Amino acid sequence: MTLNQLRTFLAVAETGSVRAAAQQLVVTQAAVSASLSALQKSLGVPLLRPDGRGLRLTDAGEAYAGYVRRILGLLEEARLAAAAAADPERGELRIAAVTTAAEQIVPALLGGFRARHPQIGVRLEAGNRARVRALLDRHQVDLVLGGRPEPGWDVQVHAVRAHELVVVAAPALAGPAADGGARDASLLPWLARQAWLLREPGSGTRASTDALLVDLDIAPLTLMVGSNGAIRESASVGLGVTLVSRDAVAAELTSGRLAELPVPGTPLHRDWYLVAHRGPLPPAAARLVAYMLQEGDFRPPA
Repeated sequence: MTLNQLRTFLAVAETGSVRAAAQQLVVTQAAVSASLSALQKSLGVPLLRPDGRGLRLTDAGEAYAGYVRRILGLLEEARLAAAAAADPERGELRIAAVTTAAEQIVPALLGGFRARHPQIGVRLEAGNRARVRALLDRHQVDLVLGGRPEPGWDVQVHAVRAHELVVVAAPALAGPAADGGARDASLLPWLARQAWLLREPGSGTRASTDALLVDLDIAPLTLMVGSNGAIRESASVGLGVTLVSRDAVAAELTSGRLAELPVPGTPLHRDWYLVAHRGPLPPAAARLVAYMLQEGDFRPPA
């Protein structure tokens, strides 16, 4: 088997067809088919099967794809490690962050970091917690900034930063619910009548919202909105209430476009965790960790 065969296999696995993989790789469909045939012949097991007009991974293909992603990720990690060893100030920083952190925290940190290390390249990926975990597991990034690591995830925590989740709504919608009278018995029925704006499944904020609604013992109408920016705008025009990171709505709370609601049990106190695989960090990642502990309101893990 060759690296070209592995990359071709992953392209087909991710696009679902020989034609789409050929377009992605800028090769002919015949070249893709030949690579797949050679790879499956060398392994002695079928990795793909027909699925309508496309292809789908077999069980063997699913298992193999996971290893291939890690192998290719490690090869890229090795290339970057060699380049960094030859010239530490010209390495590449690869970091992934959950959406809120990627939008509200990481950009300012990277701006200050690059002012100190202008020759270091930066690759930032954003997504929900499932996506950023997958990127680290596949060795496609060196650092991940997100919520508390899930049990069983074998990672090392390098830095921690406090943050809060708050319930907010447009002042016109919230009305008396945003003032001191909101703690009376009318608050929970009012909250139950409102539409709650939710992130997509897999988001840490979505999981916290689901848990909060259970704790409040309410089952309101819910609307799924795909990004923090869309949630902020939707809430600010009165479309509903939402549980969101204070970092994500700090400007709107200051300007009065949104109001924090004194919902029982909130604010929810959480932490951001900066994690990596166990072992020595690449030089660029180690420099970022040091910078975040010094300048980014992060603290060493307990």
